[in-house]
Amino acid sequence: MLRPRAVYLIDYACFDTSPLVRIPMASFIEHNYIPTHEYCTLENARAEFELVVFSAIDDLLSRTGVAPDSIDVLVLNCSLFCPTPSLVDIIVNKYNLRCDIRSVNLSGMGCSAGLISVELVRNLLQVIPRGSRALVVSTETITPNYYVGNGRAMLLPNCLFRVGGVAALLSTSPANARFRLKHVVRTFTGANNDNAYRCVFQEEDEQGNVGINLSKNLMAIAGDSLQANITRIGPLVLPVSEQLLFALSFVARKALRGARIRPYIPDFSTAFKHLCIHAGGRAVIDELQRKLRLSDEQVEASRMTLHRFGNTSSSSPWYELAYVEAKGRMRKGHHVWMIGFGSGFKCNSVVWECIQPPAHNTHGPWSTSIHRYPVDIPDVLSH
Repeated sequence: MLRPRAVYLIDYACFDTSPLVRIPMASFIEHNYIPTHEYCTLENARAEFELVVFSAIDDLLSRTGVAPDSIDVLVLNCSLFCPTPSLVDIIVNKYNLRCDIRSVNLSGMGCSAGLISVELVRNLLQVIPRGSRALVVSTETITPNYYVGNGRAMLLPNCLFRVGGVAALLSTSPANARFRLKHVVRTFTGANNDNAYRCVFQEEDEQGNVGINLSKNLMAIAGDSLQANITRIGPLVLPVSEQLLFALSFVARKALRGARIRPYIPDFSTAFKHLCIHAGGRAVIDELQRKLRLSDEQVEASRMTLHRFGNTSSSSPWYELAYVEAKGRMRKGHHVWMIGFGSGFKCNSVVWECIQPPAHNTHGPWSTSIHRYPVDIPDVLSH
């Protein structure tokens, strides 16, 4: 009775971008000269949110056959768009969810908030009746957050971020479940480190334009945060041999501080079959590949997701999971490691175990393009 309840992922659905909403680069550049007050409006921001989220939820409910009034928990994360009524209220109103639904709206928590939502749902499902269902929605609304100034560090998000989102259904009932939640590990490095705290910072430039300032130290801070996270997740997932080598390296570095002993990087392929690394940008993926000594195949899902969909913030690991499944690579018993980075600075991990591979690979955001991937990405185009 004291054992924590197992939590299962019934299914998930990513927003599938219609070709009709894509525009040529020339048109994008032309629109940069239009005053932002003409299109970066509250009305357009709500319209973007509803397009993305309602599409993903509709797809999820259609796949699972779950009735909206059978959902007991709703957790949504969207960092930079926080209107009134809240975004969860919009969903409750749209789908006529129960008046006693436990709903939570997370904002301002960065690109790793999707994994935070999973942990929050896991905790809520421990204290409500067994078999309850929880809906997790992860997205970021681009419309009201376009930077119009000239600060180079603040222009980069305009180039990286794209429209996207995911809806996922979790439950403590294994009926029709596809994955089992194994571990959630969260790491926050901004408690006593101002550089980490400010490395992704929303602020105004000298002309009063609001944007996200990305620090030059971002990659180094992300690397340190990742190191702290794998120190905690390693003992939970690695075989004893890898844990022993990691522990010996850690002790040696502490005991011989004057000596230059490189930390031992565990072979995480012994624990995970698939990695879904937040597609925050080319530099983020490069840093993780170097830090964890991953092969090109192990970061393929992340690179291809960045190429096809850009940085969709907290939903990007789910697009990567969909890529793996669309490629037909998922098997029963495979373990998946989702890694997310976020402002603050955060590094969060979620581990899933596949218990039921997809019956078919025809649905999802990759249905019309998976045959073209993987593609070669020349360095000159990736920077």
